[in-house]
Amino acid sequence: MARYSIDISEEAGVRSLHFGSEWVQGAMRVARPFALELAYTREMMAGLLLRDAPWPRNALLVGLGAGSLVKFIHRNLPQTRITVVEIDPRVEVAARVHFRLPDDPARLQVVIADAVDYLLRTDTHYDLILLDGFDANARAGALDTAPFYAACRAHLSETGLLSVNLFGRSRGFLASKERIAKAFDDRCCVFPSCDSGNVIAFAAVGEEVSVEAQLLKERAEALRKATGLNLQPTIARLAAAGALAGGELHF
Repeated sequence: MARYSIDISEEAGVRSLHFGSEWVQGAMRVARPFALELAYTREMMAGLLLRDAPWPRNALLVGLGAGSLVKFIHRNLPQTRITVVEIDPRVEVAARVHFRLPDDPARLQVVIADAVDYLLRTDTHYDLILLDGFDANARAGALDTAPFYAACRAHLSETGLLSVNLFGRSRGFLASKERIAKAFDDRCCVFPSCDSGNVIAFAAVGEEVSVEAQLLKERAEALRKATGLNLQPTIARLAAAGALAGGELHF
């Protein structure tokens, strides 16, 4: 494993995690430790608009970072059991010491392992896989390959969704999209880039995603009231990009 420092910075009330570089690997507003501070993390949870509640029953997160997604799910989705695969044990220590990662063995398991190896040896199926793993240079490596996307598909349930952060792949973005599409038989949707420049892709197996625009808005409003997570801007960008053709999101 490449060695790099685990650094913590804090500015204007926001604490950030870095892997020995200027890249932000996770962030937490100290006054709101369980909210999703970074725009791309909010968008990665848009799967909550695409499936009927209660969903997901279990979630796999690849890459812990500052634990923002873990904390959001743990606090707001009490029906969800969470497994996190993180390759660097120092990241788990940082998340617990500096970012208030919950200690709840009954619902939250952190596995220190290479995600490629983990998926090879587990037979568990997940309703939601959140893929957000990068090295110190914001490279995804083996996590952005056709075999790994295929492995993710093989471990999704009949209502399963894969949510992928494509940050840092501007030059290879189309190639990443094509790998995901091939692994999922073109059942994927790439959301328009959010303000941070991150691009989130969703892919589905089993039950098709077919949600009318009005229902998306209603679910987003209910989610905002229940959790504080506002995905209305995401829906607006999907509409502006033509992703709601025919009045629904379908893939």
